[in-house]
Amino acid sequence: METLKAAIPESLKRAIGDSTVYDLRSTCSSLHSFFLHFDPFQQMITELADPKYALCGKSKDDASKSKQLGNQCFSNADYAKALECYTQALRKAPLDTGDMESNLVATLYVNRATVLHKMNLSVECLRDCTRALQICPSYAKAWYRRGKANASLGNYKSAICDLNVAKSVEPSMSGKRKIECELKILLDQCKSTSAVVQDKKYNCNAVGEMPQIKLQCVPMQDKGRSMVSSCVISPGSLVHAEEPYAMIILKQCRETHCHYCLNDLPADRVPCISCSIPLYCSHQCQIRAGGKMFRIHPENNGIFKNLPTDLGEYVAEVIQCNDSEEEIEDISEHKHECQGVNWPVVLPSEIVLAGRILARFLPNSCMLMASILLTQELSHCYKHMPAESKLDSHIFAIVLLNCLQHSCGTMFSIDGVSISQVVEIISQIKVNCMTVVRLKSIDTHGLSGHFGEFPFQSNTHLTSTVEQVRVGKAIYKAGSLFNHSCQPNIHAYFLSRTLYIRTTEVVAAGCQLELSYGPQVGLWDCKDRLNFLEDEYGFLCQCTGCSEVNLSDVVFNAFHCVNPNCSGAVLESRALDCEKHKIKHFPVTDNVDKNDDIYEVGLHVFKQNGASVHIRPGYCLKCGSYCDLEASHAAVDKALVCMKRLQDAILLKEISSIAISDALRSLHLLRLNLHAYNKLIAEAEDNIAQALCFAGELQLSMEHCKASVQILKKLYDTDDIVIAYELVKLSSIQLSLDDDTAVDSINQIDDIFSRYYGLHADLVFPYLQYLRGEKLNNFH
Repeated sequence: METLKAAIPESLKRAIGDSTVYDLRSTCSSLHSFFLHFDPFQQMITELADPKYALCGKSKDDASKSKQLGNQCFSNADYAKALECYTQALRKAPLDTGDMESNLVATLYVNRATVLHKMNLSVECLRDCTRALQICPSYAKAWYRRGKANASLGNYKSAICDLNVAKSVEPSMSGKRKIECELKILLDQCKSTSAVVQDKKYNCNAVGEMPQIKLQCVPMQDKGRSMVSSCVISPGSLVHAEEPYAMIILKQCRETHCHYCLNDLPADRVPCISCSIPLYCSHQCQIRAGGKMFRIHPENNGIFKNLPTDLGEYVAEVIQCNDSEEEIEDISEHKHECQGVNWPVVLPSEIVLAGRILARFLPNSCMLMASILLTQELSHCYKHMPAESKLDSHIFAIVLLNCLQHSCGTMFSIDGVSISQVVEIISQIKVNCMTVVRLKSIDTHGLSGHFGEFPFQSNTHLTSTVEQVRVGKAIYKAGSLFNHSCQPNIHAYFLSRTLYIRTTEVVAAGCQLELSYGPQVGLWDCKDRLNFLEDEYGFLCQCTGCSEVNLSDVVFNAFHCVNPNCSGAVLESRALDCEKHKIKHFPVTDNVDKNDDIYEVGLHVFKQNGASVHIRPGYCLKCGSYCDLEASHAAVDKALVCMKRLQDAILLKEISSIAISDALRSLHLLRLNLHAYNKLIAEAEDNIAQALCFAGELQLSMEHCKASVQILKKLYDTDDIVIAYELVKLSSIQLSLDDDTAVDSINQIDDIFSRYYGLHADLVFPYLQYLRGEKLNNFH
């Protein structure tokens, strides 16, 4: 890409950098004309889109090598490595390798099923056996292994059927005798334990909650369109649910999350049939993403002819794959990428997402309809994009159209008109794309042994933290109509591919429903929020958080007054400029309760007797004392270097008593120089709590965790979801200590999660069920 940029004439770069949406056709046409006669561009397109250069296709040789390595690992009882090798072999194995009786893919599924059974993953083992049988219904080893898996799960009726089919199709007498022995053992086990032969079901259906409140889309001055409530809405109400118009997994999650639903990949992940790029959590997701599956028609296979009727019906039910019967959408988002070519892997995720939007219309050669439909419904930020981004969007648009023409085999015009439409789509994606996030609980075990003056406790305790994992990007056309606020009144979350939006506070009739585009009060200070939103989305935020005084923005980066007994905040010029602007438009003395925390930090001095008070950087907002900010900065920087060392030690799990002692001294230094509510102190308290937890010093860890939570409650609302995430950590420490205050923490977590996620709370964050169970088991 840099080679292409360097070759573009400077005059054309300037024209693109200065262009508006009205100039796009001209600038796109000029750049396309240049590339048409530029050999390195043509070579790059060939390497990206020509199947001859494909690195992501199927390869029998590569699959066989991974299979052989998997066999070696299995022989050495290295089951985790064997599992990985067989999965990689499945990604590379062509489905048509071998006949129906010796199919490589079917063999790999059975090999992996054997590993999964060794790892006590019986449900996953069962699914892999079924996949093998859908390819080779007469595969005796697959039926046998399936019977063993069903027996492990207590599905005795199915296990007996599986073993009977295995015996029927097993060609060797020794094999038949082995299966007969297994059948006898299973039947004896059923009799001796009086086992119930009804099979267990392992399906977990999502809560089918749907929005009940009608919203209105109305024009708003300076904001375009916005969603508003038609009635008073109570907290925790589900107001919107929507499937994506287009979705893409982020590159860093390709090995860990399903490429269709973006859920965690199970151990028995399913590869794409035609290429080696995606992995799916099930055949259902694989079919929906690629639109293809390998089908066996039972009536064409001789296995059914010699079986009793009831056993034949059982076999047909197993190999027909129920989820393949579901209706498949006409547009499969991965189908046009599914040739093993390189461009879907190499190009940025946002560009591949643009390709998925365009591909919806390619079969009908109506590619421009994609842009027309989106332009009517979504805004874009082209005029606010920096020159470098405009140039990138031009180049990527031309590259993408050429790649799609190769991959889809559809001839369409690549010219100034079509390229400009793609540039607009790219700019629309930039401002309307939503990041799909998953909540993940990270469990931490205390270390065992001793070091320094900190004797480690037993390593049986377990503590947990909440991590938000970014897994994908998606376009939700209606979801994009919700505007931003740094103090949002709604919360967006995802279950599988579905976007849900829920209110977090009472919303009055006619009031805007606003969510956070990322930055919010408490997470970043005001200046950083404003800069980020202008750079990323092209607008100057004027929400209440950025235009009205709030405690969080005042204290976020504030310094401590030199008077140790004063609770006033000392601000630098950067923060003070933002707060002065707010004070100018929002008289604090007329709108804030005089018992409020905001008076404790001294903001009332901005307005006395109706006249503005002149406040300068470095002077306390409450008592007016001067603070040497240069000296305070030096002390804080020194402390932060030490805290960074502790963070690195936590990541490496190499925590020493010296590191903790140094961090405690640095925390004291931060408290002397920073305001008590400064976020850096909260972060330091949290890091020390984690380190002490690793060291087994849970009582001390709990105290520092509580201190961090108390500061965050000043920066955020006390019932903000961020507080719930921190309380998860605190409650897990309290549970490890058998501290009955864990009950209060868990109750707070439950209340906040119910407000933010409603009936979906347990699905979004299953760890909640564990916390409730521990509360019931330990505290009556």
